[in-house]
Amino acid sequence: RGAFSIETMTLLILLKIKYPSRVTLIRGNHESRQITQIYGFYTECQRKYRNPNVWKYITDLFDYLPIAAIIDETMFCVHGGLSPFCQKIDQIKSIQRIREIPHEGAFADLMWSDPDGDLDGFRISPRGAGYTFGSDVVKRFLQCNGINKIYRAHQLCMEGYLILFNGTMNTVWSAPNYCYRYNNLASILEMDEY
Repeated sequence: RGAFSIETMTLLILLKIKYPSRVTLIRGNHESRQITQIYGFYTECQRKYRNPNVWKYITDLFDYLPIAAIIDETMFCVHGGLSPFCQKIDQIKSIQRIREIPHEGAFADLMWSDPDGDLDGFRISPRGAGYTFGSDVVKRFLQCNGINKIYRAHQLCMEGYLILFNGTMNTVWSAPNYCYRYNNLASILEMDEY
């Protein structure tokens, strides 16, 4: 969703190749054919390469990205949020991911859902995909899976990050001045060994 998406994705792929045990790329809602056609990646590939091949190769690669990751058996990382259809990490592992992101179900929810500090339980998201969910959902997910924190990236944060639910739900937003109009900050999260 920017003028240099191909270069950004190429750099990420190269970093993954150079540092395979230090870099993990996870799939998000924009890593799909439909969204890349709507928000400009397809057009960028056509403009820069004069054919759709680069777009096809990269969107095919997206199908192989993991849906989520676990760091040091204590931190769960996902692009969007949680789903009422999978409360255990083992259920997430069993999702058939090598395909286009569906419009509904657990796979879609993990890409599109957002936490809401004023909510209990799950509610249909106003985005039209996924759910919003409250601290009780996060607490239950953490306890059920023996983990301490969730890290995600799906929601614009004006300060570049957002910490909710006593630090158990953390959003890390890496796109400064999103869409060249929000004037937001961005952040990165680096994990050190402890």
